[in-house]
Amino acid sequence: MKNIFQKKTKSGIEQLQKEQKKRVIPDLDKYLIFSFSVLILYTLAEFICSTITGISHDTLTTCLYAAFGGETLLCAIIKKYKLKRS
Repeated sequence: MKNIFQKKTKSGIEQLQKEQKKRVIPDLDKYLIFSFSVLILYTLAEFICSTITGISHDTLTTCLYAAFGGETLLCAIIKKYKLKRS
């Protein structure tokens, strides 16, 4: 277990700051996790609803996948080419 109560030296403070920075998830990654979870949850809900009622919602499915799929693609392009400003 690491000692939380270190002396307040430059190296100790810098070490604590580095540890805190490592734990932070970037906003882009949070949005990607949200997008994928929405797509998975919608797919499961649509499968259950279409199995029970026999009706599929084609337009809603197309719009949802276009919106979240497009956003996911744009996030991937931003990550690949590092277009975001830090």
